[in-house]
Amino acid sequence: MTHNIKIRESFAKAVYLGIKTFEVRKNDRGYQKGDTVKFTVLYDSDGCEMIDHPLSKIEYKITYVLSGWGIEDGYVVFGIKRADEDGLKHYDDGSSEP
Repeated sequence: MTHNIKIRESFAKAVYLGIKTFEVRKNDRGYQKGDTVKFTVLYDSDGCEMIDHPLSKIEYKITYVLSGWGIEDGYVVFGIKRADEDGLKHYDDGSSEP
């Protein structure tokens, strides 16, 4: 499953640079390991207007999902990595190959 989620510009930079490799989110989408995440980057100033950011062109894979264990009920923390870092070629139709 692919999740299209919004992210503020200040967090987007950290994800893009590989410094922030996790997301804390309300689990209203049923996030699962192996799912794909695509980000829409929003300005920090208003949190509404989309901006053209290189992060918006990259797909990420969810590598781990944590709930419970001190995480507020209804929320999850999930690990992410760039989808193109798993050694597979990914195609627009969702298929992949080594």
